Amino acid sequence: MTALPKPNKTNLARSLGICRASLYYVSKKEDEDWQLKGRIEEILRHDHSHAYGSRRLAIELQLNRKRVRRVMRKYGIKPRRRRGKRGRKPRELTEIHENILLVAQPLCPHHIWTADFTELSFHGHKIYVATVLDLFTRLIVGLSVSIRKGAPLTIQALWSALWHYPHPEIFHSDNGKEYEAASFTGILKQFGITISRSRPGCPWENGYQESWYDKFQVDLGDPNRFEQLGELVAEIYRMVWAYNHYRIHSALKMPPAVYAEGWHQKTALTMAV
Repeated sequence: MTALPKPNKTNLARSLGICRASLYYVSKKEDEDWQLKGRIEEILRHDHSHAYGSRRLAIELQLNRKRVRRVMRKYGIKPRRRRGKRGRKPRELTEIHENILLVAQPLCPHHIWTADFTELSFHGHKIYVATVLDLFTRLIVGLSVSIRKGAPLTIQALWSALWHYPHPEIFHSDNGKEYEAASFTGILKQFGITISRSRPGCPWENGYQESWYDKFQVDLGDPNRFEQLGELVAEIYRMVWAYNHYRIHSALKMPPAVYAEGWHQKTALTMAV
């Protein structure tokens, strides 16, 4: 059998819309940004500096403030704000899981997923939205909307992700009881997924989802403009679809779905060379 000729790298690069050197280039910027992210989070964990903004962090790190601010925005890192009233006593955790994201960064699609949920006010009632985000591509891979919060809300978002995508190696969330529930962690253990958790009192350690929800609520606007709950739910699903497929992500310079498709094509063609 005659061997097939190897694809020309110039043609491969042209078909992907990139320069030929990109087939060999491995960016160091991502690694440098991830290392700086870890240093910022380490400073924010101390009581005396947990409310530091980019200005004080830059002084502490002896770095340019613009660089610190850019990395904070990239990973959704926000300092803990001082409150006038004391918060509730921290809940005791049944299981302790390390924050693996302090040492591991996403290397490919479905390597690391992160999860969180938020609440919306709708005509005097609370509506809850739970999502699962792929950290490498920034795709929202799982979504759930409910009138009640709790493990069923987050489980539904998890199953919607597992139904459509390969399961991740690492699943990261905060320590909310919705993610600590045995029914939720049991699914992760069933698939052999390593559990990673933000440390209590460190919301910036799940900043990816925090940042996404900030933008989501701004884009959604006032939920009370909808008369029926079904209209609001339909708009939430439409917004997530638009975010994945049409909205340009500032860190990726393209929509997450386009970035994911390009990565898969580039990987497949590079392996074929």
